[in-house]
Amino acid sequence: MTISFGMAANGWAQDASDNAATQLKNIVVSGKSDRAVGPDKNFVAEDTATGTKTDAAIIDIPASVSVVTQKELETRHVQNLQQAISYTSGVFSDEFGSDDRYDYIRIRGFDQTTLGTYRDGLAARVPAFFTAGRLEPYGLQRVEVLKGSTSTLFGLNGPGGLVNAITKRPQDEKFGEVYTSYGDGTKEVGADFGGPLDPDGIWTYRLTTLAKDGDLGWDYSNDNRFYIAPALTIKPEEGTSLTILTDYNKRDNTGARGFPAGADIDISRFLGEPDFNRFDTKQTDLGYQFQHEFDNGLTFRSNARYSHVSLDYAEVYGASLDPTADRTAFSVDGGSNRYAIDNQLQYDASWGGVESKSLVGTDYADDNTRENILMGTAGPLDIDNPSYCGLSCINLGPYIDWRVRQKALGVYAQEQLTIDDKWIVTFGGRWDHVHTTADYLDTGARDDDTASAFTKRIGLTYKFSPNLAAYANYSDSFQPLVTPSANAYEVSGSLKPQKGEQYEIGLKYRPDGFDGLFTVALFDLTQTNVPTYINPLIQKQIGKVGVRGIELEGKAAIVDNLNLTLAYSYWDGEIREDGNGGNIGNRPSRVPRNMASAWLDYTIPGEGKRGDLTIGGGVRYIGQTYGDDANTVSVGGYATIDAAVKYKVTKDVSLAINATNLFDRKYVATAYYGTEYYGDRRTVIGTLKYTW
Repeated sequence: MTISFGMAANGWAQDASDNAATQLKNIVVSGKSDRAVGPDKNFVAEDTATGTKTDAAIIDIPASVSVVTQKELETRHVQNLQQAISYTSGVFSDEFGSDDRYDYIRIRGFDQTTLGTYRDGLAARVPAFFTAGRLEPYGLQRVEVLKGSTSTLFGLNGPGGLVNAITKRPQDEKFGEVYTSYGDGTKEVGADFGGPLDPDGIWTYRLTTLAKDGDLGWDYSNDNRFYIAPALTIKPEEGTSLTILTDYNKRDNTGARGFPAGADIDISRFLGEPDFNRFDTKQTDLGYQFQHEFDNGLTFRSNARYSHVSLDYAEVYGASLDPTADRTAFSVDGGSNRYAIDNQLQYDASWGGVESKSLVGTDYADDNTRENILMGTAGPLDIDNPSYCGLSCINLGPYIDWRVRQKALGVYAQEQLTIDDKWIVTFGGRWDHVHTTADYLDTGARDDDTASAFTKRIGLTYKFSPNLAAYANYSDSFQPLVTPSANAYEVSGSLKPQKGEQYEIGLKYRPDGFDGLFTVALFDLTQTNVPTYINPLIQKQIGKVGVRGIELEGKAAIVDNLNLTLAYSYWDGEIREDGNGGNIGNRPSRVPRNMASAWLDYTIPGEGKRGDLTIGGGVRYIGQTYGDDANTVSVGGYATIDAAVKYKVTKDVSLAINATNLFDRKYVATAYYGTEYYGDRRTVIGTLKYTW
């Protein structure tokens, strides 16, 4: 419910009779508990637990799953979740450009910003209007994208899919690194180290931390961070483990940066008030991951997390071409507490040529958010010659003072049958019950809404060979909504729960000669009861939206010194039913038809004469979009170039330089009700790192 918007080792034996070398059969060694969450040795992941909530090879899952490994995150030196998945097929991220309050994510044409972010399999949704933190990418060892309707396993969500971030966790061997970064908008230091605490490896730990003093490339912008994440794993016996994951994430940031449409000014210019300009969050997380394997094929897992987020938000916006017009002032004092838990029982069995993997589980999330929102006016500003008036020209009054409480309970079951190592049938169902209340503390009014639904999924995979598979699936999605009362965002009519469905077919290929995964998927998604804002304060449900499309993606790590990612997406989005009238047949806002990206990096070995030199670069293209459902505001497509260079000074010391938007391309990311949001400026960052 929402209210807002293996390692493989070759063995050789010597024949004593004729001294001929005899090649033995490959021995494959794999770690069951680690391979599905990483870390991975290169850009290519083989297994995931996100697609089915069980450890599974990606090629076996009857759905499209993309994985951004820690190696790729480090190579591209990503600064936020949007950058992490920007080279992933089927994903449109950073659609609001210079609005860096949140990680804006659209999957297969549907907005997944508020509901589509998960961490270690547990929801990290935005339950109210504004109070939410952002993930720190340096604290992650994987980012996984499950595309398509996911409600059968994960509960309330849109039909596009979800992003599941995997937190760095303790490793069995000692390791460590320290680094410092300096460049455009960045002065940063960090460290990541850990290993066993005892000779038997029963206790292992990890500590990840960073501190950053930075900006976002605009006047009066901030990107200051402090992050620390201690983690501890206890493995008292084979098959039993408990990992405790904690972190503290403090970010001093700034708000959205929109410009009046048609304004011909320097896009670094600040049109708000420097003394009333912050989007500061503090987030504390405490969670655990527990697993115990019984002797009879039964495994119990329990994952839980408590999160507290506080928000201090103040902003002046709405400067216009008229230098005498007042601007809008806005502030939020927010706090949110979330408890989330997911308990699972998995039973593995086999008979004849059939292998069975049965999963039953229940998850529960309790979100309790308090927000005191003020709104008012600020003095006018001449955008061509800005003179700031300070706090004295800001007048605020009560707008919304509310407490939102949301309790979501889900019960699910799934069966995976593998027949003769060729046919894999996956099917399951889930029942969700969601209760949301919104108490308006200034008026005493209350919104009270209860919604429930049963969703289902069925998929079939056929493996032509161990390396080539075809699949098909059908799945449902369930996304309840709550009607805010009249003193909040006005709504025309009652918002009904949104429901969606997806049909998908695809191919997956994993080559023999090198690490790689190449996929193609065709899909048809539909969602009903879709709301849209007909102006910044009033929304209606337009009826039905559909997106058909195709995705192609390839990831490869060739001969240990060449990494490659390729992605292309085509979205045919259409408003199929329109409660507002007049928009039927139009493309939904901020849904491009074409997106493409490519990244390539190559390492030139030093061969003892000098250090290894890695040179890489990438291009990302986003096609034309519309800023409104009426398709009256057209936003042109754009392409940006990224680059990376890394030199191994010694075995343990490296120097890297990363650039995003290398040629400082000026472009409009989107336009929304007379406001244009420009894309992020060029950043060049150098990093010196020492590892052990």
